[in-house]
Amino acid sequence: MKVTAAKSPDHFHKVVDCQYACPAHTPVPEYIRLIAAGRYTDAYMVNWRSNVFPGILGRTCDRPCEPACRRGRVEEEPVAICRLKRVAADNKQDIRALLPAPAAERNGKRIACIGAGPASLTVARDLAPLGYEVVVFDGDAKAGGMIRTQIPRFRLPEEVIDEEVGYVLGLGVETRLNRRVDSLKALLAEGWDAVFVGTGAPRGRDLDVPGRKEAAANIHIGIEWLSSVSFGHIERIGRRVVVLGGGNTAMDCCRSARRLGGEEVTVVVRSGFAEMKASPWEKEDAMHEGIPILNYLVPKSFTHDAGRLTGAVFEKVAPQTDEKGRRQLVPTGEPDVHIPCDDVLVAIGQENAFEWIERDIGLEFDRWGLPKLDPATHQSTIPNVFFGGDAAFGPKNIIWAVAHGHEAAVSMDLFCRGEDVTVRPPPDYSLVSQKMGIHEWSYDNDISIDLRYKVPMRETDVALRDIRVEVELGYDRELAFKEAERCLNCDVQTVFAPKLCIECDACADICPVDCISFIEDGEEAELRTRLRAPAINLTQDLYIGEGLKTGRVMVKDEDVCLHCGLCAERCPTGAWDMQKFLLETAKPHPCGRSALARPAPLAAPAE
Repeated sequence: MKVTAAKSPDHFHKVVDCQYACPAHTPVPEYIRLIAAGRYTDAYMVNWRSNVFPGILGRTCDRPCEPACRRGRVEEEPVAICRLKRVAADNKQDIRALLPAPAAERNGKRIACIGAGPASLTVARDLAPLGYEVVVFDGDAKAGGMIRTQIPRFRLPEEVIDEEVGYVLGLGVETRLNRRVDSLKALLAEGWDAVFVGTGAPRGRDLDVPGRKEAAANIHIGIEWLSSVSFGHIERIGRRVVVLGGGNTAMDCCRSARRLGGEEVTVVVRSGFAEMKASPWEKEDAMHEGIPILNYLVPKSFTHDAGRLTGAVFEKVAPQTDEKGRRQLVPTGEPDVHIPCDDVLVAIGQENAFEWIERDIGLEFDRWGLPKLDPATHQSTIPNVFFGGDAAFGPKNIIWAVAHGHEAAVSMDLFCRGEDVTVRPPPDYSLVSQKMGIHEWSYDNDISIDLRYKVPMRETDVALRDIRVEVELGYDRELAFKEAERCLNCDVQTVFAPKLCIECDACADICPVDCISFIEDGEEAELRTRLRAPAINLTQDLYIGEGLKTGRVMVKDEDVCLHCGLCAERCPTGAWDMQKFLLETAKPHPCGRSALARPAPLAAPAE
């Protein structure tokens, strides 16, 4: 087996599963400990340096970190990482003095960001303090993009958007709002040094079924309808509403419809409940508000009376696997289902809209209509044009847009300085012992056995009266402390020094999950079967330590380790140490690095 490189960040970054799963690689355990200590402003800034919009994401993030959380391996539910992020935002002090100051001097380079959504704002946040002249274009009157136009106010209050978008614009970023870019060719002719396209996926997919055109007045495209609701152009909807689609947009549509007069709101999905793209909590919230979700129904036609919509007809389908193992939906042969309704909201997907990009300027597209990009650099086939967010690889969510913005900003900085954009700068990282005594650590390593604490919600009858009343109330400080205590500190690594080990097996004996084994070396596939508890998750690397006096190797299964520190507390020679690993992905300027010292040399295991 290959010995674990204790001086490389790669192994230990993967061990911090929550951070590794986050597209923006937010140091999750670090900010959770700060919340537990009551240091909310510091916790907010840890978030701001990586994900830019802590208050927004603390309410709306798709939470890829939570399925990866180690707490979910020993209990049913992970730590409420996302909602703890909101705690930092809600309880912080004024952070404006902690933000980078606008550049005192310009560096002579001009950057155009098309679209004022999260990806473009991240690019602006990263580049403006370096002295770049960053100009953000958007057809709307306010910056924020889909954050502002498509997320209902009962999930995300406008004042939170104004605050966090304002932090970015206050860094010396120029906005040209109410200014739609209709020609990329014309924009490039203005001589920008680099252009970033962050226009999202603004076009909702439509249905082409009988009755669609005749009843068009009461059949609405979901994202366009949400935008009209957001700007106050729509304030009412019919009493009976059918929402088509199983994604988060469909959940926002149905819950918005309930608040605008929809007494009978029904969600209809062609797939099964488990296959719906909506996040589990989004489905739960909709059903909590009395909205039924009907599955395995495919839209067949709309019924109407002299142009007035009267209902929607659906064909019943069932999943079936063909001889090649491909899953498909096939008609059951049962009678069609007719659902009477006054309005239909179509939320069956989103698409990009690049009519404004001329096809004769050298920018190539793939067969799906997306730009051909280097996935690491986000550079298009026009060297000074970069893409990010939904405009780059199709619809995802805010945290992915932020991650794309960071990577594109690094590329644009390298490009403008005449350097190779494919040579990516390394992350900042450190690995520092937490030892205060022979068996004392500078953090609390007692493991809480509490189940996940529920986020308080506003009473349903109150929430449904006003579309601008926020439903989730968030954790108070006491609940936040209790939930933070559930974190297993998976960034505090168990680091092994073979030369100090006397092979007494005390660490293996005390390990509550049997993740430590002292065995003969061998090929990985075979070695995994000989561990005290077979390591079956091949996506998580093993920690290998060699140099033991018996010639054996120490193998720790990082997949099941709880970072409880019992091995280090029990070891009589100090061969095990608890060392905090802190990683921050590279940014093109000190904006992200001010709170992390420049990477100190990684602490070598004690000899």
